[in-house]
Amino acid sequence: MQQFFKFVFASCLGVFLALVAMTLFGVITMAGFAAASGDNVKSVESNSILEIKLEESVPELTGNTESDNFFDNKKVIGQTALVDAIEHAATDNKIKGIFINSRFIATEFTKAAAIRKAIEKFKQSGKFVYAYADFYSQGGYYLASVADSICLNPNGDIDFKGFAAEIPFMKDMFDRLDVKWQIYYAGQFKSATEPFRLDKMSDQNRMQLREYLSGMYDMYLNDIAKSRKIDKKDLYSYANELKVTSAHQAVRLKMVDTEGYYDVALAALRSKLGLKANAKIPSISLTDYAQTVKKKTSKSKNKIAVVYAEGEIGYSTNGEETNGTIDGPRYAKIIRKLRNDENVKAIVLRINSGGGSSLSSDMIWRELDLARKQGKVVVSSFGDYAASGGYYISCASDSVFAEPMTLTGSIGVFSMIPSLQKTFKNKLGISFDTVKTTAHAGGADVFFEIDDYEAKILQMQTDSIYETFLNRVGTNRKMSRDQVHAIAQGRIWLGTKAKDIGLVDQIGGLNDAIAAAAKKAGISDYKTTEYPKLKQGIEKFIENLTGEKMNPDELKTSLIKSELGEYAEVYGYFKKMKTWKTPQMRVPYQIKIK
Repeated sequence: MQQFFKFVFASCLGVFLALVAMTLFGVITMAGFAAASGDNVKSVESNSILEIKLEESVPELTGNTESDNFFDNKKVIGQTALVDAIEHAATDNKIKGIFINSRFIATEFTKAAAIRKAIEKFKQSGKFVYAYADFYSQGGYYLASVADSICLNPNGDIDFKGFAAEIPFMKDMFDRLDVKWQIYYAGQFKSATEPFRLDKMSDQNRMQLREYLSGMYDMYLNDIAKSRKIDKKDLYSYANELKVTSAHQAVRLKMVDTEGYYDVALAALRSKLGLKANAKIPSISLTDYAQTVKKKTSKSKNKIAVVYAEGEIGYSTNGEETNGTIDGPRYAKIIRKLRNDENVKAIVLRINSGGGSSLSSDMIWRELDLARKQGKVVVSSFGDYAASGGYYISCASDSVFAEPMTLTGSIGVFSMIPSLQKTFKNKLGISFDTVKTTAHAGGADVFFEIDDYEAKILQMQTDSIYETFLNRVGTNRKMSRDQVHAIAQGRIWLGTKAKDIGLVDQIGGLNDAIAAAAKKAGISDYKTTEYPKLKQGIEKFIENLTGEKMNPDELKTSLIKSELGEYAEVYGYFKKMKTWKTPQMRVPYQIKIK
């Protein structure tokens, strides 16, 4: 009875404290609740311009970012919503034109290309597209180059020099620390382990990276050449010889149209809108505008479920729902629910992942395979990355779509276990000893080196998972094991090349994949639903405040990103290495235009 009263008292106290805290935070969070209910959505004025910046990272699905802030109810708008918004603006009488005001882009090439393509389509409406920047990175210029007219600050320039890949190699550092990496991999191109076992790129890795970057750069130059009406060979020479050294040179080479300060750009916009000098320019940002756009939804019971699989493929043991990651058990549960929903006629898996846990990848593959066997149409759509484990989960698809610049393939497996035995002994004076009931009872332990027998077992396990991977691909792509092996071995491919060698069926975006799924399912009237369902900002905060699900890692991640910025990704990569309890299917690359 005494324990009962303690429990009741603790529960009441918890509720009381939660109410007090909610009251204290009420004033601060009222704006957040208003935003959640749509009250803070900005309205669009007549005679407005749509201002586009891509200087923040863009997820595939709105709000699906790993570092979402507990105290910020502002959603990070996803690529799908941004593209829909630009397309909607073309028919919106209140929007007269687009102003691209982006010095650089903080998102991957495929997303930038999709948004650029939407702007190209917008131009067909007859509305203007104008661009200005104080200076341009290569990514910023790629986006701006689609404009009818580009203005560049007289003291600015374009960092136009070509693409390069830089990989840090840490073998020497670990050698100095007496850390021995015990590495097992399948596939001569599986380069994720190279920074730990080599001091420079292998010939195979150098070849595949050169091929990938060259293909991507060729598309980059093609798009700019088409928009600016400059010969692609000339663009290449500008980059190769570093000719774009000033705004004056950029004008002379026809890469921009005029030199001018920001006030000149504003004057040009006023002229296009028919406004007087110094008049306020009605404008709305793309992210704000996207929140005003409501998608037309059908009343049909037929549904196409779009499942966004973006980020690290991992396996959580505590059921945490972390945005921006692909948790095996969580995604298996989502797909299981969808395949048992009779109204869901098709599942479109939008993949933007370089892979991760082989166990979780197989769990997701299994549920999609069961969905297809139950009569559901399954179509995969690749974003920036669909490689290694990210490709594996597509192997239960009726059809596979890739973007032209998707990094895909990397069909391979690796396992890595560090031995810190010498580190502790030689650097810290600490040694370890053990008592075992069997020869290998300790398992793979960082405090002891793996013996030859254990190494043989680990390599055998890695090879076995690789063979399973080959089998999954072969069955889905109707290839023999040897045919898959010839294009696998951990090698990465550009989306267009992946189509040529049979790893994907069509080049196209998410909307193309949805249309194909509807056609295969035999439905013309349907509505799309997006998964996973995400909790945002204030909703997460209240959930954590009441103690139902406390996930301090998300708060820590948010704080780290605020301090480290883009370098938080590097920190996150090494942090996640600690969680690699099973063999991995992943690529080490994250390609961005700088």
